[in-house]
Amino acid sequence: MTLNFENKSDRQFGFDPEKIASAVCRAALEAVRCPYEAEVSLLITDGEQIREMNRTYRGIDRETDVLSFPLQEYDAPGSFERFEDPEIQSDAFDPDSGELLLGDIVICADRVASQAREYGHSEKREFAFLVAHSMLHLTGYDHMEAEEREVMEDMQRKIMDMVQIPRDFQNPV
Repeated sequence: MTLNFENKSDRQFGFDPEKIASAVCRAALEAVRCPYEAEVSLLITDGEQIREMNRTYRGIDRETDVLSFPLQEYDAPGSFERFEDPEIQSDAFDPDSGELLLGDIVICADRVASQAREYGHSEKREFAFLVAHSMLHLTGYDHMEAEEREVMEDMQRKIMDMVQIPRDFQNPV
């Protein structure tokens, strides 16, 4: 798996965000049983820049915690069968590396900190959760309907358990 990582925020974390993101991305790909090597881009930015991106790409003029920009479409969440079609393969895979191009994740460093405080856990846990959440979006999962939300929440818990960063209010990681 290739993670194209860039931190454009001024915030310093008490953990290595690239290392955590890589581990979470790998766990997410395993959890959804992705049969391919994959490529993901992750940008950490500030509240002002993510608000601008949210306004530009979603028409919503407010700061958000994470944006996901999937490059692929799926017949069903986590269903990779369509990528076996040679016509789809030419657009879905990097011609040099052969990796499935999943898309881009943008995380707001300011929101990582504020939401960690709000939810009573560590910034590391909040960051990892946002990566897991976004990786599920990049592999076709959504949470618009109650049933979809339940499935996505179960998958998020599974990924967080795989990287051993569970939600624990008594002893935050």
